[in-house]
Amino acid sequence: MAPEIAARLSHRFSLQMQPDGNIAASLGDYSVNLGQFSEAAIDRARHLSTGLPLASFAGKSILAREIDALVHRLARQGLLEYRLSSSRGTQDFVVIEPQVPEYWPRRAKLGSRDTIVLSRFAFLRRRGNELVLESPRAGALFRIGDPAIAATLAALSQPRKIGKLNQKMASSTLHLLELLLDSQILLKLDAKGGDGLRVNEGDGNLVLWDFHDLVFHTRSTEGRQANPVGAAFTYAGVVPPSPAVRPPWAGSKIDLRKFSSAEPNSHFPKLLRERHSTRDFDDKHPVTLGELAQFLDTTARVVSEWKSEPYFEGGSEVTYSTRPYPSAGSAYELELYLTVANCDGLARGLYHYDAGSHALVAISASPQQLKAHLAAAQFAMDAPGQPQILITIAARFGRVSWKYSSIAYSLILKDVGSLIQTLYLAATDMGLGGCAIGSTNIDLFAKMTELEFHIEGPVGQFALGRGKKPEVQG
Repeated sequence: MAPEIAARLSHRFSLQMQPDGNIAASLGDYSVNLGQFSEAAIDRARHLSTGLPLASFAGKSILAREIDALVHRLARQGLLEYRLSSSRGTQDFVVIEPQVPEYWPRRAKLGSRDTIVLSRFAFLRRRGNELVLESPRAGALFRIGDPAIAATLAALSQPRKIGKLNQKMASSTLHLLELLLDSQILLKLDAKGGDGLRVNEGDGNLVLWDFHDLVFHTRSTEGRQANPVGAAFTYAGVVPPSPAVRPPWAGSKIDLRKFSSAEPNSHFPKLLRERHSTRDFDDKHPVTLGELAQFLDTTARVVSEWKSEPYFEGGSEVTYSTRPYPSAGSAYELELYLTVANCDGLARGLYHYDAGSHALVAISASPQQLKAHLAAAQFAMDAPGQPQILITIAARFGRVSWKYSSIAYSLILKDVGSLIQTLYLAATDMGLGGCAIGSTNIDLFAKMTELEFHIEGPVGQFALGRGKKPEVQG
């Protein structure tokens, strides 16, 4: 039989059919309402527990449109996976796990004369007792159920013509290759040339990425993966927590306390000790535009610009800037984007800070995107309210990777740490509150700015506002 792709409800969830026709997906106490449907649609929806072929609701009938709406609502909530099998009821050939809500299985047609090769970002790994194929560029990962597929994938480490890949290749394998091509896990090479190496994949900005850097960027942020992010306490029941202070080394000890001054001459030590994270902001007394201007001038404004000679014969001169915080190789690749919720003198919206001219430039973003961005920051901080100003620290990745290989992304993260400490100290000095945020949604930012995630994207966030003073107890 011809292979088929079926939508299947994630094993963690179940569908609850209500007497009034409403359907909800539930997991314990958590529930997502999916809308009201006809009796026939409810009956068909029950097949989602085992798999409902996409072709079965691809028509224009009322029932097909109902099921299509239901399945797409489930997909947007991240509640679906897709199985590729040779026929209904057989063992899964491949299971597709979406990593972004917009993913939908699509096949990019392949002919016998087409030449394909694995993306250099594709990787096959063990996850528990499963074998998964994934890529930071792909909108889904593929759970491999047939070990023979691994041999086919290994052969694609070099460019291969479809017609010569395997004369006995099953139609289900061809379907899989077409799904992988659509997901950018496979590349189709131009008939006139191309060997599938680094310069043949993607644009010039993608060429600058090393494999491990792009994997780390997408797997340590939200937006392009479906794994839990943040304080999940995954191993709390397996390994005890480490102590707050490392146990001392054995050996003689030199006590430094007698050399330290009780009253430092500088204000700086006091500033360092007063620095702390603020998560509760006083929205009756928001940060003013004047204070924001001073804050950005202190922490991020370009102080000077200069040029260097070309690094190699025939190369171009390289421009540099100096700013108030350190940066690896003087790259200063970090850009500040401000999502403003409550600032006296500045309208709600998204702004880019032009560090060269010390100015804010408004960027068109929808109210829904702004709301989602601020809500995600509030959730990540576990705060009672939204930040007055959310500063997203984005990196122009190529600015660093053009020069550095292998360590580019690690250098960017070191720069983020330096900048965040600078933001903390400036906020403390001005009597404002700040809080570093450990996670950010790179896909949402890409939609808000219309920037490709591998060209310029978030690597950190910082909430800024006027801290709420503790209420005096009477």
